[in-house]
Amino acid sequence: MKQLFQKVKQWLSTLSFRTGMIVLLCCIPFYILSFAQLALPISTSVKGVLWVILFGLAKTCQYGGLTILGVEGIKRLKNKFK
Repeated sequence: MKQLFQKVKQWLSTLSFRTGMIVLLCCIPFYILSFAQLALPISTSVKGVLWVILFGLAKTCQYGGLTILGVEGIKRLKNKFK
């Protein structure tokens, strides 16, 4: 299992900076949707399922984007905000 994670991590790190930024920015709508759906007039169990799915997608995009960017991409991103 550890080898599989290493292969996925290595493949993600070969993607471009732009791809990493797009994936990282995709987490924002998922975070918004995961909490906004709580205001919908639906049953509590459906709200719970939707929250788990949407919050999970947000976290997946967040960590996937950070993995794609890597250390150098994060340094590059910090320099843009300075």
